[in-house]
Amino acid sequence: MSFKTFKVSLLSGSLVLGAAVALHVSGVALATPASAGFVSEILGRSFFERIRLSTAHGDEDDVVTANLVKILARDPSDVYMVRNTVAPGADSGWHTHPGPSIVMVTSGTASVYEGDDPSCTPVAVPAGTGFIDAGGTHVHLVRNAGSVPLVTVAFQIMPTGAARRIDAANPGYCQF
Repeated sequence: MSFKTFKVSLLSGSLVLGAAVALHVSGVALATPASAGFVSEILGRSFFERIRLSTAHGDEDDVVTANLVKILARDPSDVYMVRNTVAPGADSGWHTHPGPSIVMVTSGTASVYEGDDPSCTPVAVPAGTGFIDAGGTHVHLVRNAGSVPLVTVAFQIMPTGAARRIDAANPGYCQF
């Protein structure tokens, strides 16, 4: 699996998240766009010439406490905050992003499918938890297999001017 799940911490209504280094990717053929019932809304977008953040505590060699969160983007970056609403039975379509996404599930349960998983076994990510998508060539699909709307909020770091989302070919492992 190319993503990590995490427990979401809320402090006075604020989301506490970490991020990774932005990556680049080239386009893909035979796209699978999102299905009807998938709505993506950009809540905010910012431009950063450089991003450098570290929450290091203690000695750099102290693996337990050093660099609990580190974000570094050497090239100019576009940073997005995006809300996705997915109706029951709908999905995001197979896609990737040119940079990392930190995704929090705020309602429902996300069924996350990996493009390189021949067993087509989803990882269930319920409300109050989330996952980190590394971006780059990592192809995935997010589906709402539940009976209530799935709502996610994503924090994304993309190379400046790059498409935020790149539709990808169906890898052929899943029957949808």
